[in-house]
Amino acid sequence: MAALPGDLRRLRAGQPVKPNSGDTMDVDKFFDAIRQRPFGGSLTQSQVEGIDAILAAFDKFQSIVPDRRFKAYMFATAFWETARTMQPISEIGHGIGHEYGEPVGPYDQCYYGRGLIQLTWLANYQKAQEKLSAVGVICDLVKEPNAALGLDIAAPIMILGMTQGWFTGKRLSDYFDDAFTDWTGARRIINAQDHAQEIAAIAVEFSNALALSA
Repeated sequence: MAALPGDLRRLRAGQPVKPNSGDTMDVDKFFDAIRQRPFGGSLTQSQVEGIDAILAAFDKFQSIVPDRRFKAYMFATAFWETARTMQPISEIGHGIGHEYGEPVGPYDQCYYGRGLIQLTWLANYQKAQEKLSAVGVICDLVKEPNAALGLDIAAPIMILGMTQGWFTGKRLSDYFDDAFTDWTGARRIINAQDHAQEIAAIAVEFSNALALSA
């Protein structure tokens, strides 16, 4: 039997077809690669939809994510922070026992971790709302923090936050440039160095997949 075109193979497998993400990326090769590593041989429909949404967001903000390593490290961060689901999630326990798990602010909301990178604390929700508005992504995260659970909001938060240094003051360009690549140190963009080695290894696998698809 002749091989099916890439889009048909993905549809036959119950996977949505990725919208055009630029002439230079072979999305079929990318999915074939990541299905093996880091996903261990299979992808669920939900994982594919999450990855598609992130790829679409990379296209939208392509001027600030020109480097394949930026994309790879963001994919790895989402992989880790969402427990491989590639979908925005809420922090387990909703912040119980932590200060950020207590209702605060004008709407008496709890600003525990949500999204692809676990946005936490009222100040960070306020910052994200303002920064997203500046690029035309309108949402009221202070009033409705669960908006961070939508991929249309969670993906831009991850991209702008990690490229602009919202969370710790560190940004992707601090760890990836023409002179050096620091997969392990890049964890400081999100959360000191917890699980930095594991996330670095995952990022390399995403980087390899992006290289294969170029």
